[in-house]
Amino acid sequence: MNAPLYLALIHYPVVNKNGHITGSALTNMDLHDIARAGRTFGVKAYYVVTPYTDQKKLASQIMDHWTHGHGGTVNPARKSAIERIRVADTFEAVCNDIENEQGPGQAVVKVATSATPPGPTRSCRTLGQELKGNAPHVIVFGTAWGLAPEVINQCDHILEPIQGAGSYNHLSVRSAASIYLDRLING
Repeated sequence: MNAPLYLALIHYPVVNKNGHITGSALTNMDLHDIARAGRTFGVKAYYVVTPYTDQKKLASQIMDHWTHGHGGTVNPARKSAIERIRVADTFEAVCNDIENEQGPGQAVVKVATSATPPGPTRSCRTLGQELKGNAPHVIVFGTAWGLAPEVINQCDHILEPIQGAGSYNHLSVRSAASIYLDRLING
């Protein structure tokens, strides 16, 4: 992988089980586990996207504990993963940040994930090959019951869904992120 790879976990806007637009709560496990998976697979940064002040404060407290507090002292490996987390208000802010970091002319390729994609999908193998290029990519995950259509519509591609052994398909976002990263990098 040569292309800078980023992750974004959207907490708003997402959909609930009835398909209505909602916001979801940030979890400690999602911060830790996705950051650790990202660090393992060479992700440049992991964005947690929420407009909610209380959620941003919680993320900051968790991150501070593991980067500047006692947690970082006793577990430097976790510190190196948590240091890659960035908090943003919107998905647009994520894309702007990545494009500013990568420099002029480096438009970020936005890739949505969905257990039930609304349209054509791109295979992990194909996207993994694209990651051998230079264009920065952001893989976008949704909390609750998935990304709101407005986020998916901002993306350039949708990754093929992860298929299990049967009809049940409701993985935790932490599990999905790890599976996708392995398929994209080691595919």
